Amino acid sequence: MGHTLFAGGTNFLAALINLGGNGRYISWGAVRISLANLIVILVMIALFVAAIAIPFPKHLGRRK
Repeated sequence: MGHTLFAGGTNFLAALINLGGNGRYISWGAVRISLANLIVILVMIALFVAAIAIPFPKHLGRRK
C-alpha cells in the first residue's frame, strides 16, 4: 500500500514533478553533474553567503 499525503488518495508531490524521466547533466571536462544537484549546491552556497552577510540583531541596551 502506497503512502498518500491527502485523504483523496493522490500523492501531491508526484503530481507536481515527474521523476520518471532521464536526468539532465552538465559536463565540464572530467566533471559531470546533474542539473538538479547543481541547483541544490548553488542554493546551499547562496544560503551560506546570506548567513554570513546578514548581521545578527543588535540589542538596544546592555544589562549589567
